[in-house]
Amino acid sequence: MNMKALVFEAPRKAVVKEVPYPKPNHNEVTIKVASTGICGTDIHIFEGEFISPYPIIPGHEFSGIIYEIGSNVSGFEVGDRVSADPTLYCGACEFCLTQRTNQCLNWGALGNTVNGSMAEFVSVPARNVVKLPDEMSFQEGAFIEPMACVVHAMNRLQTKAGDRVILFGAGAMGQQLVQALIHSGASAVVVVDMSPGKLEQAVKRGATRGVLAEEAGELLHTPEYKHGFDIVVDATGIPAVIERAFAFMGPTAKYLQFGVTATDARISLSPFELYNKDWTLIGSMAINQTFLPAFHWVKEKRVELLSLISREISLDEAPAFFEQAKSPDWFKIQIKL
Repeated sequence: MNMKALVFEAPRKAVVKEVPYPKPNHNEVTIKVASTGICGTDIHIFEGEFISPYPIIPGHEFSGIIYEIGSNVSGFEVGDRVSADPTLYCGACEFCLTQRTNQCLNWGALGNTVNGSMAEFVSVPARNVVKLPDEMSFQEGAFIEPMACVVHAMNRLQTKAGDRVILFGAGAMGQQLVQALIHSGASAVVVVDMSPGKLEQAVKRGATRGVLAEEAGELLHTPEYKHGFDIVVDATGIPAVIERAFAFMGPTAKYLQFGVTATDARISLSPFELYNKDWTLIGSMAINQTFLPAFHWVKEKRVELLSLISREISLDEAPAFFEQAKSPDWFKIQIKL
């Protein structure tokens, strides 16, 4: 049995082709994919800027229906509506045994290191699967994974009540971060982007102010922010933006690198400022046992997600999407199968 899948055969070479059906192994289920989101990481993989091997089927934020159940799996039935954490970890190394599964010595992820969800079917470990309530759409179910990345970032950041935040990047992840930062105790949440439309949406979702990128420097000349912010977050992954962001760090500020950069990206940073201003630099890599908390946030509608879907495309349209220039006003693109 074969299935249709999007395959990155090499950097910048995407095709839709017939590939073998992923029959579930021991402790696995195979899911018939209904919706799968396109992430910035997928674009990095397409461009050859990530750790992925080729050829690979991308896709790691998805939902669907259980199609086949492997041996030694209980608690699931064919036809269950589900989503799944794409993280693959051994559970036995020192990092897995100390609640750092995203740093597993044998780490992998669907669509990153092994074939993922931009296909008609995907097989996943049963322990990663979460049943969706009937009232949760497949589109919302495909947002649980990116929200799990946000939850991990919030756990790393440990926002304090009243912290003043500046966030660079108002795309789909930026919009989710805005909502999470507010729930985590931030007071001011200033969002910087090049798109007026995206800034307007950020304010609708709770940001206290939207600022065009070329005007952001003026904030440091105001009485309120002349000493900088308590928290600076990058959700762009653009090295020039990241380097500029450090100018907004106040004394004892925290910096969160959320956006994914190319693996060879480099920035310049003053080690004296890092020392003198008591800065804290934080990375946030994917998911770390945060899929279930994110599921609860989505299930209880603590975050607004569906309006972030700018377009739904078919699998056959996906190669052209990856090859074309991206609109600065798009949020989330999902592939509907």
